[in-house]
Amino acid sequence: MSNAGNYIKGTLNEDWWKSAVIYQIYPRSFYDSNNDGIGDLKGVIEKLDHLNDGNGGGLGIDAIWISPFFPSPQADFGYDVSEYCDIDSDYGTLEDFDRLVNEAHLRGVKIILDLVLNHSSDQHKWFQESRKNRINAKADWYVWADPKPDGALPNNWLAVFGGAAWTYEPQRKQYYLHNFLPEQPDLNWYNPEVREALADVVRFWMNLGVDGFRLDTANYYAHDRQLRDNPKRPAVSLPMEDGQEANPLSGYITKYSKDRPENLEFIHFLRNIFNEKASITSIAEIGSGSGLDTTLKLGTDYVKHGDGLHMAYTFAMLSKEMNAEYFDHVVRFTEEMIEDGWPCWSLSNHDCTRMITRFNCFAEREGFQQMMLLLLLSLRGTPIIYYGEEVDMEEYPISKDEVRDPQGIRFWPDIKGRDGCRLPFPWDSTAPNQGFNSGAKPWLPAKNNLSLDQALAYPYSSYNVLREMLKIRKAHPALHSGHFREVLIEGECYVFERKLEKETLLIAANFSAEDHDINLPHKTLKDLTPKALMRRCTIKNDKMELPGCGYFLGEI
Repeated sequence: MSNAGNYIKGTLNEDWWKSAVIYQIYPRSFYDSNNDGIGDLKGVIEKLDHLNDGNGGGLGIDAIWISPFFPSPQADFGYDVSEYCDIDSDYGTLEDFDRLVNEAHLRGVKIILDLVLNHSSDQHKWFQESRKNRINAKADWYVWADPKPDGALPNNWLAVFGGAAWTYEPQRKQYYLHNFLPEQPDLNWYNPEVREALADVVRFWMNLGVDGFRLDTANYYAHDRQLRDNPKRPAVSLPMEDGQEANPLSGYITKYSKDRPENLEFIHFLRNIFNEKASITSIAEIGSGSGLDTTLKLGTDYVKHGDGLHMAYTFAMLSKEMNAEYFDHVVRFTEEMIEDGWPCWSLSNHDCTRMITRFNCFAEREGFQQMMLLLLLSLRGTPIIYYGEEVDMEEYPISKDEVRDPQGIRFWPDIKGRDGCRLPFPWDSTAPNQGFNSGAKPWLPAKNNLSLDQALAYPYSSYNVLREMLKIRKAHPALHSGHFREVLIEGECYVFERKLEKETLLIAANFSAEDHDINLPHKTLKDLTPKALMRRCTIKNDKMELPGCGYFLGEI
């Protein structure tokens, strides 16, 4: 079936982040430089050359998104911040961070911080003051509500990590809102003092040389000020985010506790702060259980018209479902709705099952993952690679005694949590703990099947495929800056074009494990497919033969 359409406008290097490839580091699991079982900033510095040595070596990534390393009680492993303008001692010091920024910049690599602005830790000094009484200077810095006349909770909102989204504070005789853990009270974004305090946090890190910010749970900042009950979800309803069916929260449509239209005001406020430094970029995380199209539209609404954020990613590509039809729907819907905004794509992160395990890959695990990563780097928009995808890191089957994630602790065994996708990076198959450190017990098991030394030695490894593709992407501006046009979907084969000025590239991918032949839309093609890819196509006359999980990149 043909779905050919018009080209969707691209860009010609207007901003660095539009042509960049971002690599997400979960610092706790990347490299442990001091052998205490926890990865740290010095560890990131030591391994920068793996990502980009500044001289053409390493993977060739352009920017690093680093998950939180701020002071924290670690109730949610850094996503509960007790001090926004410092470094947790587990990870290092501000001096270490300054060195990281400098060393990254020397290699041409940008630094993107993960900012948690929806909530703080309950140990943050702001909350400690706010909880004392109703008349202190920060009394309205968090979301407080009186019990109902009968003493009941303010409403029926539930927390992502289990139980009610409200916890009673005896000192104030009120409840406070927490969409996640009780240790993560929600900040009151309607208070202008709160917004200005968070703006100062942003300015602090911009002054230290960071290049951008990933904004955690950016669709949660606003809540319904009337505190209306969330409606129950109909028995037959739109699918939820993967793995959340066992969570009681999935029984409700969260129209009042998040995804509020008022949130756009706060998004515009943040954009104005980011605009104070011309080179800054921003990426919003949009996690919504309102159905696929609603979530995709929400993600595009946050990046339009120059007053939204620079980019936003949803969990659409992080679902268990993946085939040509689903992929096409996500891409096409996004391109149709985003208008003058810029797409951002991710296949894995610290909140979901690792891609190579999640998709099951039709018994072609390595091949399917490589095909998906190549597609990720071929789409219009900014791609994000999750640490370990270059060595085919798989989801580790965590046992109950190994669980560290609060979600896994709360919902075991129905939801086993996110520990399985956060394991230490496997640097060396011959070293203790696969080279993560010098032998101390890691905070999570070092258990991946493949290590970097083995990937480097195997010519057809995902590492070598990725490294080659990143070079190709830089050498062909149409791949990172060109217009987009879907050409056809035929069975499980998906074909599209990228075009910039006189360069037109054709991309084809086979989402099935079976070989497929497709008719070429053009007769003259120069094969640019990475030579490290085993599942390469062959062209005979006017037909392209795509092997199972195969990928093709050609110049017309």
